[in-house]
Amino acid sequence: LLFLDGHADFYQPEAEPNGEAASMDLALATGRGPAVVTDLEGLRPLVRDEDVVAFGIRDAEDAAKFGSQRIEDSGIDLLDLAAIRRSGLQVALDRALLWLTRPELLGFWLHLDADVLDDAVMPAVDYRMPGGLSFDELATVLGAAAASGRMAGIDITIFNPALDPDGAIAAGFTAAIARGLRP
Repeated sequence: LLFLDGHADFYQPEAEPNGEAASMDLALATGRGPAVVTDLEGLRPLVRDEDVVAFGIRDAEDAAKFGSQRIEDSGIDLLDLAAIRRSGLQVALDRALLWLTRPELLGFWLHLDADVLDDAVMPAVDYRMPGGLSFDELATVLGAAAASGRMAGIDITIFNPALDPDGAIAAGFTAAIARGLRP
């Protein structure tokens, strides 16, 4: 799983401040939480920690403030925004894809939350934070993931059209996605 998100989404139910599963999706997918949502068809976890790269996260301070379990204490490979900026996008991306395309994995899924993008270009999200990737950086990440030949699929989430009355933000977002996924 290549988890592109501004938030770790690693809350446990008792700590999530708004009671939303959307703030727990990575925790749930990696088997942390109530069995009714983490052990679907007896397949807990849906994805193993060691098969996840969390890329672009920048909410560690808020997560700590609200008592979220720490993604840093899991086996998930964390390339937060600060690490990406220190190493450079290409180095971080190469590291992520080297891990996710190792021979023992059949492929990887890409989760894209719009809030991985810089708030300056993507204010049409429910929980805004400063910083993030640019549209060009997103296109680069998507292009490299698709070019790996191992990306099995993608989900795109948490774009709020009510916060984009003229459609300009959606146009920029879809253009970046199309540019990145174009063969």
